[in-house]
Amino acid sequence: MKEKFSGWHLLFVQYFKRDWKQIIIWVLGIGLFSSAFVPAFQEISKGQGLTGMFETLKNPAMISMVGQTPVDNAEDYTLGAMYAHEMLLFCGLLSIIVSILHTVSHTRKEEDKGLIEIVRSFQVGRQANALATILEVILINILLTLLISGIMVSYGAESMTVAGSILFGSSVGTAGILGGSIGLLMSQLMPNAASATGSSLGFVGLMYIIRAGTDINNESLSMWNPVGWTYLTYPFTDNNWQPIIFALLFSIIMMITSFILEEHRDLGAGYLPEKEGRARARKSLLSVKGLFFRLNRGVILAWMISFAVMGAAYGSIYGSMESFIESNDLLQGMFSASGFTIEESFTATIMMVLITMVGILPIAIINKLFKEERRSHLSQFYVTTVTRAKLYWSNIFLAVLTGMLGIFIAAGSLGLTAVAVMEGKSDMKFFEFLIAGFNFLPAVLFYTGLSGLILGAIPKMGKFVYIYLIISFLINYFGSILDMPDWIFKIAIQSWLPEMPTEDFNPLVFFTIIVISFILIILGFFIYKQRDFKEGS
Repeated sequence: MKEKFSGWHLLFVQYFKRDWKQIIIWVLGIGLFSSAFVPAFQEISKGQGLTGMFETLKNPAMISMVGQTPVDNAEDYTLGAMYAHEMLLFCGLLSIIVSILHTVSHTRKEEDKGLIEIVRSFQVGRQANALATILEVILINILLTLLISGIMVSYGAESMTVAGSILFGSSVGTAGILGGSIGLLMSQLMPNAASATGSSLGFVGLMYIIRAGTDINNESLSMWNPVGWTYLTYPFTDNNWQPIIFALLFSIIMMITSFILEEHRDLGAGYLPEKEGRARARKSLLSVKGLFFRLNRGVILAWMISFAVMGAAYGSIYGSMESFIESNDLLQGMFSASGFTIEESFTATIMMVLITMVGILPIAIINKLFKEERRSHLSQFYVTTVTRAKLYWSNIFLAVLTGMLGIFIAAGSLGLTAVAVMEGKSDMKFFEFLIAGFNFLPAVLFYTGLSGLILGAIPKMGKFVYIYLIISFLINYFGSILDMPDWIFKIAIQSWLPEMPTEDFNPLVFFTIIVISFILIILGFFIYKQRDFKEGS
C-alpha cells in the first residue's frame, strides 16, 4: 500500500511551490466574494429591507435560483439569515467549480500531456500524484474556510454569530472538497481531460437543476442531493452541521473509489472508452468548417442539451407563480404597482441567466482554435491552400452560429415549457420569450468579438473573456440588490440592453453593440493574420 503512494509528500510540497500564485488568487477571490458583501447587506436590511427581501426570495422563481430558508416569517428574517439565503448556494457552486478545474488539470490533463509518465519515472508511487493533488485541494479549502469565517466574524454583526460564521465558511470549504473529489473520480472514468471536466461540470449542473425542483416541491428531497449539502446547513438560523458530514463522507467514498479505479487502469486510458470512429471519414471533413464542427461537436451538443434542460427547468416554475402571488398581499401590491406580471418580471431576470450560459459556448469554440494551434495541429494546414483567413472566419462563423442557436434553444425551451404549464392563465406568448432572448444577441456577439480580438492579440489570455462574463453576470445579479453605482453597471455588456418584456426594445443600443462586436472581430482577424504562431507554448 505504501509503495503506491510513495513520495506523495515530495510532490505535495512541489505542487504548492508551483501553484502558490494560483492558490492566493483562489483563496482571496472566493473568500472575498463569499464574505465581503456583508456591509452592503447591512445597508439593505435597514428599514423594511429585510421584509422586502424575505417576501421576494420566498417566491418560486427565486427559490429555484438561491434555495429555501428555514425562516417562516419576516419578523425572524435577520441579516445573517438573509446573507446565507442569498449567497451560500452561489459561493458553494463557485468553490465546487474551481476545485473541479484544478483537480482535473493536475491529474488527467497532465496525464494526457505525458507529464505524469515523466513523474512516475522517478521514485514515486503510481498514485502519489493523485493523492498529492487531492490533499492540496483539501488544504486550500481549509484555508478558504478559515479566511471566510474570520472575515465574517470580524464584522461583529448582531445576528451573524461566531458559530454561524464558522459554519458558513465550512460550507464553502466543504463544497470545494466535494468538487475536488468529483473531479478526481471523473478523471479516472473518462478517456481524456476534456471529457472529465465536461462530465464533472455536467453532473454539478444536473444536480443544481434537480435541486431547483425539489426545493420548490419537496425540500426534504434536496438533502439527498450533493449540491444541496452546500447550502442546507442554514448558517445563522438552524446551524445544521449534518449536510457537512454527508458531504465529507460522500467525498471520502469518491476519493477511495478513485484510488481503486486508478490502480487498475492503464496510464492514459479511461473506464469509459472513446467511441470508435468511422472506417471512412465523412465528406464534410474535407472542408475547414466541417472539420471545426467535428472538433467542437461534443461541446456543442452538450451545451445545447444544457440550454434546453435549463430552459425547461425554469419554465416549469411558471405554473405555480400566480398562486404564490394570490396568497401574498404584499407581493400583489408590488406587482400591481409595477404594471408587470410576475411572469414578465421573472422572464426578464431568468433570461439574463440563460444568456450568460449561452455566451460561454462561442468563447469555448474560439479558444479551441488556439488550443489546436498550441498543439501544432494547424501547421499541417499550411502544406495545403488553406489560409489563416479561412481558419479564422470559419471558426468565427461557427461561434456566431452556435451562439444564435443557443439563444433559440434556451429561450424556446423556456417559452414552450412556460406556456404549457401556465395553461392560458397568462397573456405571455411563446414568441415573447424568443424576442426577450434574441434581445440579448448583441451581448453574445460582443463576447464572440472580444474572444476574436484576444485570439489575435494575446491568445494566452483567452480565459479572460470567461472572467469578464462571470463579472458581468454578478454585476447584473447582485447590482440592484447591493445598490451598486451606475458606472459599475456599465462594465457589464448586458446592462446596456433593456430587459424585455419589462422594458422596451432599444434598436439604437442593439445595433450599436452588434457593430462594435464585428469591429472587434475584424480587428482580431487582422492581428491574427500578422502574428506568429504560438506552437507548443
